[in-house]
Amino acid sequence: MDYNAGSGAKRLTRSEDRWVGGVCGGLADYFGLDPVLVRVLFVASMLLPGPQVLLYVILWFVMPDVRA
Repeated sequence: MDYNAGSGAKRLTRSEDRWVGGVCGGLADYFGLDPVLVRVLFVASMLLPGPQVLLYVILWFVMPDVRA
């Protein structure tokens, strides 16, 4: 379902196609990628040092939910 239809601008929102919080699905929708690819890249990034989980949690609270 395209909630951005007619607005002319893309919005970064959490996806209804969600496993945990909808962040990876929302990023995939925004950038036009496959949600599975974004999820795999996120899980693979967990092998690298960095604040991946913290960034995910921050995006979870900052990105608006499409169901709201």
